Amino acid sequence: MKLGIIGLPNVGKSTLFNAITGQGAESANYPFCTIDPNVGVVAVPDPRLDVLQKMFNSEKLTPAHIEFVDIAGLVKGASKGEGLGNKFLSNIREVDAIIHVVRCFDDENIIRVDGSANPKTDTETINFELIFSDIEMLERRIDKTQKMSKSGDKALLKELELLNRLKEHLESGKSARTFPRTEEEEEIISTIYLLSDKPVIYMANISEDDIMDPENNNHVRELKKIADDENAELIVVCSKLEEEISALSKEEKEEFLKELGIEESGLDQLITSSYRLLGLISFLTAGPKEVRAWTIKKGTKAQKAAGKIHSDIERGFIRAEVIPFEELVAVGGMTAAKEKGLVKSEGKEYIMQDGDVTLFRFNV
Repeated sequence: MKLGIIGLPNVGKSTLFNAITGQGAESANYPFCTIDPNVGVVAVPDPRLDVLQKMFNSEKLTPAHIEFVDIAGLVKGASKGEGLGNKFLSNIREVDAIIHVVRCFDDENIIRVDGSANPKTDTETINFELIFSDIEMLERRIDKTQKMSKSGDKALLKELELLNRLKEHLESGKSARTFPRTEEEEEIISTIYLLSDKPVIYMANISEDDIMDPENNNHVRELKKIADDENAELIVVCSKLEEEISALSKEEKEEFLKELGIEESGLDQLITSSYRLLGLISFLTAGPKEVRAWTIKKGTKAQKAAGKIHSDIERGFIRAEVIPFEELVAVGGMTAAKEKGLVKSEGKEYIMQDGDVTLFRFNV
């Protein structure tokens, strides 16, 4: 999973990126501090792996991972090449989802391209640039489809009608992700790779003064309305606090968050939201050599999931021996689970569930 962190210059993207990844990307009080994208890989916290490692006395523990990309700040006119426009847009095209950081506090000491913090204009600036870029791509696709449809092909005429409806939607200032579509239409739209069609998580970056009561922040309330209108996720974080947390040990971090009355760090919230947004789950494998989490799309069948481990296992798939993590823990181990008949033998059509502890049988 690859997540792109975007936003206007100087909204706290690089500070947040450093806090999440510990990569040490340059963070400074001037626009375009980030030019080339910074990339960091983060392990997905999963307490189930620790339990399984003890149960199986495993030598190695391998969690799932998320790749974060800190992308250069965008300004008005980026779709026409302003600022680092074209570079910015090409970097967004490569990610699975967008984390849109919006500054939700006022500070006259922070240099900002467009004056004081304003979530509505800030989000519109970026969303409109993505939409403008998408309209250009869509116009090229419409032109090509129009020429091809002159043969009278009904499928192409139907596609042309869809593309024109989508263009009208974009021209009204709405992102492609809010465009209603059928499964058949989604197959066509997904081949255009529209930037404004990417799933988004809005991240409100608040000051330390608002940590105890973020809902009292007018900027946060405004951003929440924007997120709700787009049916998007919203996470509220303080990038400065996240930076402090990132330097603590696991035990210190838990104690610190407890003192502040915060249940999850920004990173934990972000991972949970990302999995939910992209429809992802994790199945688990366990043995003496390694305990590991594997990320797959919700609804993935057993044979396809086996290919996540190795293509040979998918090709030679015989069956999957599966037990839910909770049931395995409840009986205390795999031997007891097998004695009680809790380990099920599933075929290639079995739909994997989050937390399935799985052993794939195969023959190549």
